[in-house]
Amino acid sequence: MLLSTTPSIEGKNIVDYKGVVVGEAILGANIFKDMFAGIRDIVGGRSGAYEKELAKAREIAFTELQARASERGANAIVGIDIDYEVVGKDGSMMMVSVSGTAVVLS
Repeated sequence: MLLSTTPSIEGKNIVDYKGVVVGEAILGANIFKDMFAGIRDIVGGRSGAYEKELAKAREIAFTELQARASERGANAIVGIDIDYEVVGKDGSMMMVSVSGTAVVLS
């Protein structure tokens, strides 16, 4: 499946729009506690453990996004947007949300 943040894909024609699709993943409170407990992992202002968890959440969200587009008969997703939100009581969780338009390309 082709994925793009742009509204179209050069050299391809959109022949059908299948609708907006979304994939989401939420990182729970324990992840934050574990990461902050391992604060020594931070080197140069970056936390490898935190980045690894965010990458895993993004991967889950993209996998869901593609599955939902495939269920609608799409072979591509255009206009992809990635959002990060702090949710839950006291901001104890982080949500990664990926959305786009499922399309059929020729």
